Amino acid sequence: MPTEIIALLIGLAAGVSGGIFGIGGGLIIVPALVAFLSFPQHKAQGTSLAVLMVPVGILGVYNYWKEQSIDFNVALYIALAFVIGAFFGSKLALGLDPTIMRKVFAVFLIVVGGYLFFRN
Repeated sequence: MPTEIIALLIGLAAGVSGGIFGIGGGLIIVPALVAFLSFPQHKAQGTSLAVLMVPVGILGVYNYWKEQSIDFNVALYIALAFVIGAFFGSKLALGLDPTIMRKVFAVFLIVVGGYLFFRN
């Protein structure tokens, strides 16, 4: 699958998750870049920062950029899809019961944490 399509899917998943759970994109974007695009950890973190934090984290983005640890092309595709995903994810979340939301979010965190902990 082309990198641009994978980046769009990552951005959409991060946007929906952000809209539903209010989580930062790094929880989705960083592991997805590592798993699906074989990014090294630093490049995944730098690219995630470029997607989400340029306005508020410009100095962090600058440091990753200096070390050539950002893929701005991938960051752009993720950011575009993230915006769309966040819109629809927030619409979905606002229609769900808060107790169910809390439980789904807790399970989500356990799954992501387990993946990161046991990944080689």
